Amino acid sequence: MIKLYGASPSRATRVEWVLRELDVVFETVTVDLRAGEHLTPAFLRLNPAHKVPVLVDGDEVLTESAAIAMYLADKYADKHLIPADVKQRGQIYRWILFAATELEQPLWRIVRHSFFYPEDKRLPADIALARGDFRDMAKGFEQHMSGRQFVVSDSFTVADCVMAWTIDWAGETKLLDGLPNTQAYLERIYARPKAPQRMAAAVAAMQK
Repeated sequence: MIKLYGASPSRATRVEWVLRELDVVFETVTVDLRAGEHLTPAFLRLNPAHKVPVLVDGDEVLTESAAIAMYLADKYADKHLIPADVKQRGQIYRWILFAATELEQPLWRIVRHSFFYPEDKRLPADIALARGDFRDMAKGFEQHMSGRQFVVSDSFTVADCVMAWTIDWAGETKLLDGLPNTQAYLERIYARPKAPQRMAAAVAAMQK
């Protein structure tokens, strides 16, 4: 049985989405970040970086949501979340890494300087810079999505799980104005029957 250690909302949602699309039976192990469960010796043995998600598949332990997503798509290649064609696979890698580096990193900067860091370490100017960095990179994705239904090829792939979750996060940070292709893509992908809870709903549930 595959085990997914995670919390909601977090990047573990990307992995859960992939598993659901693959129809893979898995066990969810909730890690209470507010209670510090990610800092316990047991969890640190799984991931010394003390972050979720962590996937345990037999004796294989994987961290980093993008890497886990690609691993699962490869392991269950017969489910067609990753193309067999090497050129299309290259595009999958391209857009997953684009989401993780060019889009996600400025979003994390915004969160850190808004909530995570102690008040004396928060830099409001960096929030403005990060918002600009995201918008600059998002314009490229907006152009890419002109006339497209999915990120790569003409069908849903693992790249959509990673990208849509990241775009949803950006929407909660009010960064999607003036990006109609991106907004339409987000609504379309989250309309899928196996799509996870939207981030706004996950945050609301966490705060109850």
